[in-house]
Amino acid sequence: MKAEIINYKFKPGLRLEFEMLSIQALYEKHRQLLTSPHRADFYHILFIRKGSGTHLIDFQPVKLVPNSVLFIKKGKVHFFDSSENIEGDLILFTDNFFCRNNDDLKFLQSTILFHDLLDNTPLKSGASNKLFNDTIKAMKSELMNQSKEFHYEILQNHLHNFLMEAHREKRKQGFREMPKGPNLDYTLLFNELLDNHFLTTKSVKEYADKIHVSEKRLSNATSAILGKSPKEIINERVILEAKRLLVHTNQAIKEIAFLLGFGETTNFIKYFKLQTGNTPTEFRESHL
Repeated sequence: MKAEIINYKFKPGLRLEFEMLSIQALYEKHRQLLTSPHRADFYHILFIRKGSGTHLIDFQPVKLVPNSVLFIKKGKVHFFDSSENIEGDLILFTDNFFCRNNDDLKFLQSTILFHDLLDNTPLKSGASNKLFNDTIKAMKSELMNQSKEFHYEILQNHLHNFLMEAHREKRKQGFREMPKGPNLDYTLLFNELLDNHFLTTKSVKEYADKIHVSEKRLSNATSAILGKSPKEIINERVILEAKRLLVHTNQAIKEIAFLLGFGETTNFIKYFKLQTGNTPTEFRESHL
């Protein structure tokens, strides 16, 4: 186990916070990095052309198969398996690169591609495979034209088109799109606040107050969009972070309890067992 989860910021020195890399070349140069648990403050798109393997995203094993696309939201703890037979492209980008306006930001928050409250299931490229390949080629070509006019705008448009086409294709494959409207808006606001404050705030009322709605209205919104109450979502977020720290670090359970906002270690142990059916020690030992 490592002392802490490795956190990566976007590569410094690039003109734009956007990068395209060969997956096989990354294995050759940074195999240890790829196969160790880490999280990043930027988004990942894995376009798999050949080969297969398993990608672990927050304890969920995701099978990678030829002609598939995997989307990983920023902040997820993930890592590649040790197989090196995968061929494809890795696209990396930040909010700063993609979001030229509030509509772009809302798209990233609500799309079924990156939403962290939905399953991380790869998209089968299917009928859009040629379009995806052509768009990737166009992005690679534009990356070579950094000195030309509208370089950023064209590159961002290519990525935007890629994501919109992927969203459309994923809907065709039966993945549910969250219905637009006030319920979605409140759920997105709640989820964003939760991600920033779950260590210190676990009260539904406090989140509802921040959004300026009643607890009942917030509950109606999350139930309609996700089929879960705000309290269930809060518990899931706290437990996810607890699992990350238990498995990917060697911090003592007392330290983890304190970090997660529990005044007493015994309260954390009872809470964890209630939510998962195991004590923190049992969970940690099951992943050794």
